[in-house]
Amino acid sequence: MVQPVVKQFNATHDNIRLKYVKQVDNPGTAANLRNAIAAGKGVPCLVQPFGQVPAAAAEGLLTDVTTYVQPYVRKGVFNKASLPSAQAGGKYFGVPGGFQPTFMMINRAVYDRYDIEVPTTWDEVISAGKQLKKHGVYVMNMAGEDPSTLENLVRQAGGTWYQIKDGAWEVDFLSPESLKAADVVQQLVDNGLVANQTYSDKPALINYFDSGRMVSLVTQTWQLGSYENDFVKSVGDWQPVDLPQFAGAEKFTTFANGAAEFVPVGCDHPEEAVEVSVWKATAKDAIDATYDEKTGAYAWPGAVPDPSRWVDSAVPEKLFGTHRAEAKGVIQRSVSAAQDSWMVGPNYTGVFSELQDQWARVATGSLSMRQLLEHMQEFTVKDLRSKNIDVAGD
Repeated sequence: MVQPVVKQFNATHDNIRLKYVKQVDNPGTAANLRNAIAAGKGVPCLVQPFGQVPAAAAEGLLTDVTTYVQPYVRKGVFNKASLPSAQAGGKYFGVPGGFQPTFMMINRAVYDRYDIEVPTTWDEVISAGKQLKKHGVYVMNMAGEDPSTLENLVRQAGGTWYQIKDGAWEVDFLSPESLKAADVVQQLVDNGLVANQTYSDKPALINYFDSGRMVSLVTQTWQLGSYENDFVKSVGDWQPVDLPQFAGAEKFTTFANGAAEFVPVGCDHPEEAVEVSVWKATAKDAIDATYDEKTGAYAWPGAVPDPSRWVDSAVPEKLFGTHRAEAKGVIQRSVSAAQDSWMVGPNYTGVFSELQDQWARVATGSLSMRQLLEHMQEFTVKDLRSKNIDVAGD
């Protein structure tokens, strides 16, 4: 829904004009930007994200726009949890684009059928899983190719695998936060509580979710409309609930997985680029311009501190049945409790590929979470050094 936003901007602003150039995909966007920067001409001033800011900045693709972004930050136009996604080394190389609120939805009909309490902690998820297992039902799904369950738990615990220390990259896959997250995963796997349905066959995956044989989904607002359209048997049976917490957590916490709009090196008008990007992410007129008549929803305004006026449109009419009214509170609590401690290092593309391979072994029980973390620690540090990237402690 970018073109309607561009049209609205051009209709309401005289000093800056926008032109939207659609790209085929993320790899194509990255290749085109690299070529433009190398040629020194035709460099766009705003690029929708094709990766993470630290990696793009380390590659020399982005320009430091801290001077232009900071005044908007001081004015409070952004949700604070959206800010880290635009930063590298404490500087802004893009404009915060926001994040999707994360929560859980459960098949309440199945939970009620077996008289199981709604879980509020990860320990209770594990307990519910043990009860559901007796009836041939899995509490969650963990696809063998997708380690996001681990990543998200580390985020929720307030951890990260990369940090920058004295100008060098510090890697820590064995932090207390990572070990806390790993313990949850290990218990789910050891007790046989999770299904391993792949995401590569979407029709089969949706049919499985719809069947009542897997009854808890960590989800975000952007997925809800698809679930309502795709679920046949279970539509109306689901309930939105708060994201389960770690036992003993001092406060309710969710995680923000944000994105930022890039400002490339070679842009002739970085100040104006920031002005436009901030308007696109936070102005009411811009958000309203994303309205889709087919779905009755707006693009989620994840950068603003208070998205309440747009929440109701993000919740489909039938998916949650009699529990629909609860979704607004669940979503707003998720937004208010979000934190983003996550940092991605310059070699994360290769690291993630290795993590996928290791995760597949964890999902099938042939590797422990401790072994995975130890391997990833060694692999990541070795890979950084092989690329002549400074590692803390060297």
